[in-house]
Amino acid sequence: MNYGEGKIQTFFDLNAWKEGHQLVLSIYKTTGDFPREELFGLVSQMRRCVVSITSNLAEGFSRNSFKDKLQFYAIALGSVTELQNQMLISKDLGFISEEKYNEIMQRSITVHKLINGLIKKSKSIIHTS
Repeated sequence: MNYGEGKIQTFFDLNAWKEGHQLVLSIYKTTGDFPREELFGLVSQMRRCVVSITSNLAEGFSRNSFKDKLQFYAIALGSVTELQNQMLISKDLGFISEEKYNEIMQRSITVHKLINGLIKKSKSIIHTS
């Protein structure tokens, strides 16, 4: 899919959402190789968590008040942190390689920073209103 470039008109245009979407794809691909007995455990938890990131960014984007936006962006941020914890567990249990862990963690750090930027921007708008 070719997401919008330039002016932010939809949630697809948010860099945080774009990077988050790539994180979703990475997690789905990576967890496809997890042991079958983890399907309803860690795999399910990680997939719900990563989808929550982009879903909350999308919902927050559609909210009219910056206070509402902040709430959804904060939930997305919490989901990134939750995913990072689950990634560490996955690595320590030997479900993913050190290399794959580092790759996904780096992407999650980028998403975390971008969401923090959205939160700071929303807070600055609230304080200048």
